[in-house]
Amino acid sequence: MSGFTTRVQLTGSPSEETYERLHAAMESKGFIRTITSDKGNSYMLPHAEYNLEGDQTLDAVLELAKAATAAIDKNAKILVTQSAGRTWHNLDPAE
Repeated sequence: MSGFTTRVQLTGSPSEETYERLHAAMESKGFIRTITSDKGNSYMLPHAEYNLEGDQTLDAVLELAKAATAAIDKNAKILVTQSAGRTWHNLDPAE
């Protein structure tokens, strides 16, 4: 199983409500806004970054993100990275 980090940047000056819609749309496609350490602790990802764990290809994950953003911002900028390992600093613990 692979881990994917997906970054979405909406165009213009999107409101907080627009980002809430984005978060819900991404969640509906299986993305989450947290990452879990080897010790089982969960942390919040930076704003508009999402985590997806699964057997998908990079292209399949991109298509999921495009489908999630289509009704919110057809010009959203999306970057998908497949992880071979992750480390982080100063992420807030997830509640």
